[in-house]
Amino acid sequence: MQPAADTAGSVGAGKHPEERPQIATVPIRPLSFRELLDVPFALMQADIRILAGCAAVLLVAGELVVAGSIGLVSHLTGGSDTGTALAALFATLAAAWFVRFTLRGVTVAAGLARAARRPIGLRESLRRTVTRLGPLLITQLSFTAIGVAVLSISALLFPLTYLGGLLWFLVTYPCCLLWLAWLRARHLAAVPVLFAEGAGAGAALTRSGLLVGNMRMRRAGLRICQHLLFALLTAPLLGLVLFVADISGTHRWAFLVLVTTTGLLLAAFAEVVESSARVVGYLDLRCRREGADIRIPTASGGRR
Repeated sequence: MQPAADTAGSVGAGKHPEERPQIATVPIRPLSFRELLDVPFALMQADIRILAGCAAVLLVAGELVVAGSIGLVSHLTGGSDTGTALAALFATLAAAWFVRFTLRGVTVAAGLARAARRPIGLRESLRRTVTRLGPLLITQLSFTAIGVAVLSISALLFPLTYLGGLLWFLVTYPCCLLWLAWLRARHLAAVPVLFAEGAGAGAALTRSGLLVGNMRMRRAGLRICQHLLFALLTAPLLGLVLFVADISGTHRWAFLVLVTTTGLLLAAFAEVVESSARVVGYLDLRCRREGADIRIPTASGGRR
């Protein structure tokens, strides 16, 4: 059993030993379904400067790489529309994967430190990410492989008729998304385990499965609700993109830069929200499975 988490300032945890009220960003106790949706945003807002600064640097670097790749392919293919479109697609996907990979480590490291009431800066978050780079990469590849496999299966089931395509969109595709959420729910706590417990990639994936246990379907439902909430939050951003597109017109390069930048921005925001939810979910699971919110008095009058 892992050591109990510090509950000072959490709801139901009593007073701080020095009688000074302490404010906990994440309540260290079992959380309700609604709290599991709300608390990640509070955790994200507590370190918004760190996360926004890191995301901004990654977005600028990623967009430069994407624009350079599109320009290179366009030059090599003589300005082919197909080649340019494919270059934009694959370059954006690769840049988005790298942006999400980096933000996942930074967000989880900063979130765990904030939850423990020992906040850290961007430099320390990056240092902790680098120290766990290998296991983090393996877990990220595992997570990506599951998504690619499920989406590939759904693409293979796509029919060529109009009616079949409509049924695929209304029935098959949602079922594949539900299946994907259920498969990924088992490993949602793997990255926090890497940072909080110093486990390897295989051990972290196994421990995440043990923590989730028979709550897998509930975690899958939580993940689906988080994605629906994220879709509502990104609607204003898409409206802003359409507004800028009306101003800039349909010039090829302006349109490509606008679309790829929007894709990277959505990927970065989604990762920050999802990683914050991973931290909150990990703490909730430890409280439910291991009683991490229970403080045991010792003979000396302290607590452990």
